[in-house]
Amino acid sequence: MTSEPLRRVRITHPRTEAARRAPIRPASREIEEQTALGEVYMGSLIRSQRRLGVIVCGLVAALLGGIAVFGALATNLDRMHLFGLPVPWLVLAIGIYPLLIAIAIYTVRQAERNERGFIELVRRPNQPIDPAPPTSERHDRDVSLS
Repeated sequence: MTSEPLRRVRITHPRTEAARRAPIRPASREIEEQTALGEVYMGSLIRSQRRLGVIVCGLVAALLGGIAVFGALATNLDRMHLFGLPVPWLVLAIGIYPLLIAIAIYTVRQAERNERGFIELVRRPNQPIDPAPPTSERHDRDVSLS
């Protein structure tokens, strides 16, 4: 006999791993079929868009409410002119509209970002439905190479 220790060799059929793998279902199919998982995906998009909508509504309300309070507190504002134009018009033209446009640009960019994140989530390589059993359950055989 030789003094070399026996090597442990794993013997498997080439198709064994293929048979153990569960089918992969794309997330877009889950959404189309309106499964519970698809509802979770759609719910995440709807929540992020709703959060954005609430933030934007709050910003617009604060902006318009702030200008109304400013107009109510500045009693002499309607009699003031700057460059031949009434100051309330200038406040609206220079103060309010550019801010509204900036909020609109922010809203569009954030909504597109939310949608891109959703698309990346849906297109992400999916995990199998039923993962393969852990490797500790697989049986190895001792084979001596003699």
